[in-house]
Amino acid sequence: MSTPRVFIARHGETEWSLSGQHTSYTDLPLTPNGEKRVKATGSALVGKDRLIDPDHVVKVYVSPRLRAQRTFQLLFGDLIDKSRVVTDDRIQEWNYGDYEGKLTKEIRQMRTERGLDWPADPSTGRKEKVWSIWRDGCENGESPDQIVTRLDSIIKEIQDCQRAHQNEAVHDVVVIAHGHILRSFAMRWVKRSINTNPALLLEAGGIGVLSYEHNNIDEPAILLGGAFNVPE
Repeated sequence: MSTPRVFIARHGETEWSLSGQHTSYTDLPLTPNGEKRVKATGSALVGKDRLIDPDHVVKVYVSPRLRAQRTFQLLFGDLIDKSRVVTDDRIQEWNYGDYEGKLTKEIRQMRTERGLDWPADPSTGRKEKVWSIWRDGCENGESPDQIVTRLDSIIKEIQDCQRAHQNEAVHDVVVIAHGHILRSFAMRWVKRSINTNPALLLEAGGIGVLSYEHNNIDEPAILLGGAFNVPE
């Protein structure tokens, strides 16, 4: 029996993911190119004897945002029974608060003007402080600790589910969400802090894979690469 896997899929391209604007609660649709690329990903990776076999998926968690819901539809169509699909607020994007719709350089300028960050000062030995969402969170949005709380809850739920179905063919889980929350999810999956930049990338429309070492639910791991199953 294969080891259970968790497929993390970032929603397809939107106008703001393309421009680099921070998007949490703003409900943007996919761009035409975003739709086209997600469809291509689904055709290549979803289906019997492909990376994601819908017959092996026990549960799908989808963010409530339109861009994530549409990504699910494009990836799976009617291949997943609706009884196995849950819309879950715990995997909506990191709430950016005052930083919604802004570029990173705009956020850093705004924080410097508010005295929250500052340049280096050689005369006093003061070191530069530059905004990092992983350390500082978002004004009037969410802090890293709040993200950890909601992610640890859903990760435990997923691992309990996979423990219960471990010896069955149907034991994979799919999570369809957003860039920052999925990178945080990957770090918490392997019990790492999210307070420093994890240096993980997940392109719009991209799919990552998490699993377990030694087929042991108590040893969660990031699957850097895997082979396709080939029918005998």
